Parts: sequence; structure tokens; C-alpha cells
Amino acid sequence: MADGEKSKPREGEEEDRREESSSSIKVYGLQFSYDGQPPLFSEFNLNISPGSRCLLVGANGSGKTTLLKILAGKHMVGGRDVVQVLNGSAFHDTHLVCSGDLAYLGGSWSKTVGSAGEIPLQGDFSAEHMIFGVEGADPVRRERLIELLDIDLRWRMHKVSDGQRRRVQICMGLLHPFKVLLLDEVTVDLDVVARLDLLDFFKEECDQRGATIVYATHIFDGLETWATHLAYIQDGELRRAEKLSENDELKNSANLLSVVESWLRSETKLEKKKPVNPPTAQIQKTSPFGTSPFVSSRHMAYYR
Repeated sequence: MADGEKSKPREGEEEDRREESSSSIKVYGLQFSYDGQPPLFSEFNLNISPGSRCLLVGANGSGKTTLLKILAGKHMVGGRDVVQVLNGSAFHDTHLVCSGDLAYLGGSWSKTVGSAGEIPLQGDFSAEHMIFGVEGADPVRRERLIELLDIDLRWRMHKVSDGQRRRVQICMGLLHPFKVLLLDEVTVDLDVVARLDLLDFFKEECDQRGATIVYATHIFDGLETWATHLAYIQDGELRRAEKLSENDELKNSANLLSVVESWLRSETKLEKKKPVNPPTAQIQKTSPFGTSPFVSSRHMAYYR
């Protein structure tokens, strides 16, 4: 190569550089645990570029929902720079949520009622009352979503099915144009047609507006061509983070479901090899009470 001659970047290298310099979501060195529980995330890193449609996959309990809630600002983590969404902290910078730039859809509508805890929110109000009660919504976007999700504005929320209630919830969550959308199994109650139409809408939002979507799901039908990236979590650790088009296993497989299935089955085999119960001496040594209050004793024998 002659002096001063610049090497040409390899195919895709320039795109990779752009992704690294511009991210919708950055997670660096995340540490998180629930009270009294061992760490769920330890030095967790994730980088998602604008315009991506990233699938978040993993077994139940792997940390998918917790990660989405952290990104949505529902859990506080140490340091404003540990979790960055749209160059801000979703927990501290509440304008991200209030403006609609960051949207989270997951779980079910519920309210806390005394000792009963969380119960489904099924009051006697109409779908029209719910949807038109969202302030600042664009009428054109609202009408499109109502048609897309096939919502009857006369529906009464205490009488409709779970799938119909979910449609209203999704519609309300999408009324404001988002820049980052976090989805946690929101299509599980939808029928095939509604789910595919909604996925097309999400794809359009990313392609035309540069929006970013992180979608945790166990339903993989049609996602081989929908998703652009994939992040696989196992027991709080990021095992894979790659473009779907560069996944070698998918190139040699019939569909995405079979690829993810093979990963999860490998997890199951590893779990079976782990010891189920630690030695009794270890339990007594580590317990602050000496013996567990739930372990049988001579005194408890009196009550049997």
C-alpha cells in the first residue's frame, strides 16, 4: 500500500462504527439485585442502536422483565451513567416518559387493593373513555391505531375478553410517537391477525421514524424477517448480542424458534447437573438463625 493511501473499510465496518457512536440504549456495568436476593445482574453490558428491532430472549426467570423495567425507569440502579436511554436516565429524567419518547408496555392492568394485593383493573368504563382520555394524542394516529387493533369504542372494560382489553392497553400506550419502545410479552393475548398487523406497524415506526424497539417474547412466529438484532440472556448474563442476519445457526435452521429452543434445552441440561440441595452443614453455617424456622424440630413434633 502506498504511503498516505487509506485502506477501505470492510463491508459493514462503517455501519458498526455508526452503531457504536450512536445508541438509543446503553447499559454498562449494571449491578442489580432484589432485596435479600443474590445479584441478578453483575457487570451487565448492552448496546442497542437507533432503528433496531431487538428481540430479548431467554428462559423464564432469566432477567428479561427486570431488564426492561430497569430501562423503563421502574427500578433505580447506581449511577446515572450505568443505564442510558436516549442519552438520559429513565429513572431520574422523568421527561423521557412524560413526553412519550420512552414507552413501556408489559404486564396487565392492575391496581393494589389492601391485603388482596394486585388485582385486574376491570372497571365499568368504555374503551372510548380510556383512549380519548389520553391527552395530546394526534387524532390521525389515534384513528389509525383504533382501526389497526380493531377496537370497538363501545367495549366495556369489565365485560371484554383479555385479548380485547389488551388491545385497548396497547392502543393507549402507542398514541404518542415513541423513540424507544419496550415490549414485555404484550402480544400473548392477541390473535394471529392482530399480532401480525401490530408487528407491521412496529416495523414501519422503526423504518420511517428511526424508532428503537426491544421486544421480550416467547412467540417467534414471523420474527425471522421482522427483527434486526437479538439479545439472549441466561441467568442475568448476556450470552449473545448480534445482528439476526449474522446468526450462523439461523442460516442453517428452519426458523428462529428451533434456534432458541436449542439454547434453552442446553440450559435445562446444565441445570440438571447442578446440586439440588447444599449440604446440611452448609445451611446451618450460612443461616443467621442457626437453623431454618421451617425445618422440623423435636418441639414441632408435639403439634403433629
